[in-house]
Formats: sequence, structure tokens, C-alpha cells
Amino acid sequence: MGAVPETRYAHSGELVIAYQDTGEGVPVVWIPGFVSHVELQRELPCLGGIVERLERFARLITFDKRGTGLSDRSLGVGTLEDRMDDIRAVYDACDLERASIIATSEGGPLAIMFAASYPDRVSHLVIYASYTHFVASKSEIQTFAAELERGWGAGILAGLVVQHVDGAGKSALARFERYACTPTMMAAKHRSDAELDVRGVLGAVSVPTLVLHNRDDPFVPIVSSRAVARGIPSARFKELDGDFHCSWRPDDYGPMVREIEEFVTGAHHVDDRSDRVLTTVMFSDIVDSTRLAAELGDHEWRRVLDEHDRIVRAELARHRGREIATTGDGFLAAFDGPARSIRCGLAIVDAVQRLRLQVRIGVHTGECEVRGDDLAGIAVHIGARVAHLAGPSEVLVTSTVRDLVAGSNLAFAPRGAHQLKGVPGEWAILAVDA
Repeated sequence: MGAVPETRYAHSGELVIAYQDTGEGVPVVWIPGFVSHVELQRELPCLGGIVERLERFARLITFDKRGTGLSDRSLGVGTLEDRMDDIRAVYDACDLERASIIATSEGGPLAIMFAASYPDRVSHLVIYASYTHFVASKSEIQTFAAELERGWGAGILAGLVVQHVDGAGKSALARFERYACTPTMMAAKHRSDAELDVRGVLGAVSVPTLVLHNRDDPFVPIVSSRAVARGIPSARFKELDGDFHCSWRPDDYGPMVREIEEFVTGAHHVDDRSDRVLTTVMFSDIVDSTRLAAELGDHEWRRVLDEHDRIVRAELARHRGREIATTGDGFLAAFDGPARSIRCGLAIVDAVQRLRLQVRIGVHTGECEVRGDDLAGIAVHIGARVAHLAGPSEVLVTSTVRDLVAGSNLAFAPRGAHQLKGVPGEWAILAVDA
């Protein structure tokens, strides 16, 4: 085995994310699964075998997600938005405009969200042995988290996540566990991951996608990957003839890596500028604006409205929102993450009260059509309808948004199922608890 490549750090907000940039060829970013350690992974056949094969045809960027490995652990595992920011930080540190993304197991939901949100930065998406959401009950999740915490650091991954492990292999895995994550963080990470649900965004993935899964995977059933492939337009599903989730035998990865190499280096192409992107839209609207305008008169109303607009634009800038349009007494804005849009909405609700104004806010995440600087599509209509349902100083969201902000410490109260004018089906609506 050769020398360990240099580990570098990308700055993502308050944290640093450890990464390695090795090999030559097509750029590939690997989003790890359960846990990782960018240096120790090369010592394990179950991980080093994949890394070495990918480096034969790719410029491979591997990194440790926040809370694990050599990355900062001070702010926990973070939300999907936080973790997407970490990926972008790694991209920027490596001067990557665009790359293929390979995600394994628990890295799948993050990769799906990233590819849907930033299609211009993802040339190909490969998902291996993953899923859209946990199907276990809350009690089962808690039980498994407790088992992980008790057994972590003693080789619990052997036989559970990693198959075909011998006695020496279990000792090596135990060491890897201790270096990759603490028992407490592992349990917290499992509970946080169990809250994620990206079913609502599968249809917004527009990049070429390959979904791989071993037929007899004992840890994640193959039906989970089939559901991923069914939900992503034009995704290709490949069933592999294997009996493992991860294998201690590096040669077992040959068929998987051959599929990946053919896919990311073959004649697959996506336009440089996608006209579809996953976006969180936020609509704001001043309550009783017509009555207020009549009471205040034109001159005073214009002054109040100008100050309202200044406040909204300041909060959009603070929360990385993008103004799409104004509606006279409201705004349509776009965000690259749902938690930011919610916090922006709450901040606007609070800030305009000094003007003796109340606003209503509606938030939805979905696939939007990009038309120059404008957005269109059913996701925009849903956001507008949700805002219309909101009461004074209320921020309402769809269940899609609620599912995507798991781990953000945002709380919600159900507001029932609603028929949204011009939108098929019923939609579960929730109010954000300020």
C-alpha cells in the first residue's frame, strides 16, 4: 500500500471539512455512507478496494461529513442544507465546477437533494445501496440507535454493515469505528438520518442517474433502491449479483466499479444549463394591505411599503434568498434550502411588526422551471396557495418542506389536509412554531 495522500480542509461556515483529492481523470465526488475517515479508509479492504479502483479512471474527491472522521464535530451532524453547504465547500476548495457524484447507503438522500438543487454542478449521479427514507418505526429506530451506541468501537459493523469479515478484520473495523465517530455521535447521527425523507424531490432530479444494488444485500433491501430508481426520471437501475452491503473482500467490488466507470465516462450528457431545478419558494404577503393603504393615504402607505420592501430584501440577503418577483405588497423568493427559507420568513414576520404590519408566509420545495431570472411550474403555484392559507404573522409549509428540514430544530403544528386550487390531490399543511 502506498503513502497516505494529503488531507486538506475546506471551510464551510464555522466548520472545516476534511477531504482528499487524488487520482486523475473525470472528476468524481464520493459521498460516504454511515461514517468515514479519509485516511483510515484506505486501510480497510471494504473501503480501500473501492477507492483504489475509482482512482484508476477518476479524479476522486473523498471527504468526511461533519461530525465524523477528521471533519469538525462541534456542531453535530447538521441538516441536509448544512451538509449540502459542506459539499459545495469541498467543490470550491477543489476548484470543481462540475463533477459526478457517487453516494453509498446513507449518503444517498444527501446526494439526491444536492443533484436536484444544483444540477449545473452534477454531471452524473450514482446511488449505491441506498433509499429515500427509513421504513422502521420510531421504537425500532431508538432500539437500533441504542445498540449502536453500546457496541460502537468494538467492531459492531462486522456482519451488520460489512459482510465476509474475518477475525482480524473485526479488530480493524473496531479501530476504524473509534476513529470515525464517537458512540454518542453515532447514535445521534442514526436518529437524525432516520428523520430524512426525500421522496418528494426524486422527480426533480434531472441529471443522468444510475442506481446500483446487490440482490442479496442483508442490510438495506433492494426494494429501497428500486423505489429510488422509479422516482427519478430516466434513472437506470442495475441489480448486481452480490450478497453484501459492504464486503471485506475488495475483489467483490469489481462489477460495481465497472458499471460506474462505464456510466460516468461513457456517452452520457446533460445540458450545461438545466431548465429544471429543485428550489424552495417562499411567498410573502401583507395582511389587509388594501384597508391599510386606504387608512394611511397614498404618501404614508408608500413610505411604509418602501420600508417593508427594504426589510424583506435585507432578510433575503441575510438568509441567502433570491428575490424573484414582487407582487405589489409581497414577494416571491427562492432559496437553495428549506430551513433557510423558513427562518427568513420568521425573521420577516418579526421585523415588519415595528411598522405595525402583519405578513403571511407560504413555503414549498419542489421542481421549478427556470426561465431566465424567473421561476415557473407547479411548485410555484403550490407556494402561492400555501401563503394564501396562512393567517396573520403565520408561516405555513407543506409536508415536503417539513420532511426536508429534519434535524433543524424547527417545530411544526399540523393545519390539516387541503385542496389547493389548480393543484391535484390533497396537501398536508403545517404551521411553523415560532
